[in-house]
Amino acid sequence: MREYGKLFIDGDWIQPSISRFVQVTDPSTDIPFASVALGGAEDVNLAVAAARRAFGSFSQTPIARRLELLDRIAAAYEARMSELSAVVAEEMGFPVSSNVQVAGPLMHFRQARKVLQDYHFETRIDDTIIRREPIGVCGLISPWNWPIQTLTVKIAYALAAGCTVVYKPSQVTPISAILLTQILESAGTPKGVINLVNGDGATVGEALAAHPDVDLISFTGSTGAGARVGAVAAQTIKRVSLELGGKSASIALRGADIATAARWTIQRCFFNTGQSCHAPSRLLVPRERLDDAVAAMRDEVTKFTIGDPNDPATTMGPMVSRSQSNSVQRYIETGIDEGATLVCGGPGLPAGVNRGAFVRPTVFSNVRPEMTIAREEIFGPVLAVISYDDEDEAISIANDSPFGLAGYVFSADAERGYAVGKRLRAGRVFYNGAAANPASPMGGYKQSGNGREMGIFGLEEYLEVKAVFGFKERAQALPPLTA
Repeated sequence: MREYGKLFIDGDWIQPSISRFVQVTDPSTDIPFASVALGGAEDVNLAVAAARRAFGSFSQTPIARRLELLDRIAAAYEARMSELSAVVAEEMGFPVSSNVQVAGPLMHFRQARKVLQDYHFETRIDDTIIRREPIGVCGLISPWNWPIQTLTVKIAYALAAGCTVVYKPSQVTPISAILLTQILESAGTPKGVINLVNGDGATVGEALAAHPDVDLISFTGSTGAGARVGAVAAQTIKRVSLELGGKSASIALRGADIATAARWTIQRCFFNTGQSCHAPSRLLVPRERLDDAVAAMRDEVTKFTIGDPNDPATTMGPMVSRSQSNSVQRYIETGIDEGATLVCGGPGLPAGVNRGAFVRPTVFSNVRPEMTIAREEIFGPVLAVISYDDEDEAISIANDSPFGLAGYVFSADAERGYAVGKRLRAGRVFYNGAAANPASPMGGYKQSGNGREMGIFGLEEYLEVKAVFGFKERAQALPPLTA
């Protein structure tokens, strides 16, 4: 049993103010392998005070110094990627056969550097100077499903903006955040600029959200938890950026390659064992093509190799915990009880697996839009296939959700696909399986959150806007705001 007994506050690893630990369990074996110390409200106070002291100087650092810092962080991170991959496999069950969980953060550190290098912090509107300045001390709360990437995106753009941070990772996956903090420390991040307080949401998360000296809260997680964070943060009128749940629809239009759309949707939905907020967990197909889609999906599911995440042959690991796998099992039972047709998968453990938080990759067809599995975020490898009669009905079904994080459109006609994409109430739309761009904004409509991360939009989440009047000559030397 490994023990991680300290928090990182004001440039030092220190003992927390309370004596409380959480055990971290390998979800593929159900065996605890580490013990991590949790902080309390007093530790949040210490961390926020340190970040506030550091903000005065760090916010004034020249852009060149912040670029150098991001370069050092990226180099230090790259040197420990194999170690990070092993930790993610151990604490959340993500297979080592894919390096996406650890390669993505490196890409985002580099993207934040690129944005910072090209960004104009001063522009003009006519003779008025428009300044963008770092917002202050930022509280960052990240989830367990992408434990390094979500935290990296927040930290990278906060540092680029000149902000200081206090961050709380999920208590389910805290070790990757500890390693990330070691990397940031080794890269020479100035004292007090980064502060790690492990803990639960009810204690550390609420203390961060309520703290009067925290200027911004950036939260990624469930919609319910995000609503609570927003309510608490509103008491001190701080900025809140939320990236929350999703129930994204993948629409295969008439004339699209149905087999390709079905196979791609399976792979995207079941990636990370379905534990991704952008997962296309609803597939909408023309009614007359349902059988073709089902046949392709049934075959595609057989291509997953389920098992030990440390085995290079494994392509699907366990859920993050027994609690999460039990939740997904209940949704599968509900789908059966409500009359959906089970195409493959179903309740219980996958063949050849006798322990761990594993779930059988499951597809349901003949799903009605009002069914539970078509409406609620399952956060597991469960796909609901819904038939439609015409394009307007497909768009209506896709938009009939409290969520609006992503949309996916497959079509043989790009103009038609774009027209459908414009009508989807979602923060990101992907055409024919296109890849995402790390320079583009990420965020959602409706109960999928507010604010945006990544790229210029992500940097500006951490900036305040100031209008300065009366300096005509100085203003004329600046680029116009629209440039």
